Amino acid sequence: MSSGPEQPGNVGRAAARLGGFLTGVLGAALVVLLVGSIVFFAFRLLPGDPAALVLGDQASEAERALLRARLHLDEPLTHQYARFLASLAHGHVGPSLRRPDLDAARIVLEALPSTAALATISVCLGSCLGIALALSSVAARPGALGRLADRLIAIGASVPLLAFAPVATWVLAVRLRWVPLPADPDAGVRGLLYAAALLSLPLGAAVARIARASLEVAAKSPFLQVARAKGLDAPRVWIVHALPTCIGPIVTVVAAQLGALLGGAVVLERLLERRGLGTVLAEALAARDLPVIEATVIVSAALFVTVQAAGTQIHAALDPRARS
Repeated sequence: MSSGPEQPGNVGRAAARLGGFLTGVLGAALVVLLVGSIVFFAFRLLPGDPAALVLGDQASEAERALLRARLHLDEPLTHQYARFLASLAHGHVGPSLRRPDLDAARIVLEALPSTAALATISVCLGSCLGIALALSSVAARPGALGRLADRLIAIGASVPLLAFAPVATWVLAVRLRWVPLPADPDAGVRGLLYAAALLSLPLGAAVARIARASLEVAAKSPFLQVARAKGLDAPRVWIVHALPTCIGPIVTVVAAQLGALLGGAVVLERLLERRGLGTVLAEALAARDLPVIEATVIVSAALFVTVQAAGTQIHAALDPRARS
């Protein structure tokens, strides 16, 4: 008999979740559209001739006119934008200037799995590292382990990755030969793990700071004092009882750091000469391949908003307070 009154409530909650999901999808689509539109108008309205930018100042007017026709730059701006929106709706941006036989979006999507694997492993490593440092910092106070964890968190948050990565690679890969060179085609999984470990350091520091703050709040909570009073050992108190209260904030900070993580992955790929979005973007900039540059920015924006939305949904699923 009790299931009858609960059904309307369940239907209402399911409808609310569906509405929230659809709202998130619409919002993500609007963000991607906005980013794509900004890139579209930036190349066409900023001072300078896009054809001259691609071909250089030494190109003849006939060559520039041919490229303008190929890129539809000779059409009215409204027609160009309508063509751009139609192509974007079908997942196309236009053929690459450097490789005319391939669509620019295809070139970017072929490089995306490498960057996605690097970012995914970095998220896992950074989250585990940050949680371990936060637990060591709070649970081991005021001992030496707690002080060491605090110092590592401060160092990880203050040392820039672009300054640390080349030095670490030179020492570990060149001098000591403990890790393979990430650009080595035979490096395989070891090279991927090393690059992901470097990329995970800033994220680990960010996770450690937010998790440490949450654990410090939980340490003063009555439920944790009750757990201690029951005689539970310290690992169980902190891992089983205190840590779950930090999962929501950790998911939030990981999602918020995704933009920096993707940017770091792109830069790190170029720095370590790993194939991915970083090398594709660098090659497109060097070749002045405007369609590939547009596709890279749009795909990166779509990936960012997708993971942000996923992070919000995971946070809401883990923390009931975030559902309101």
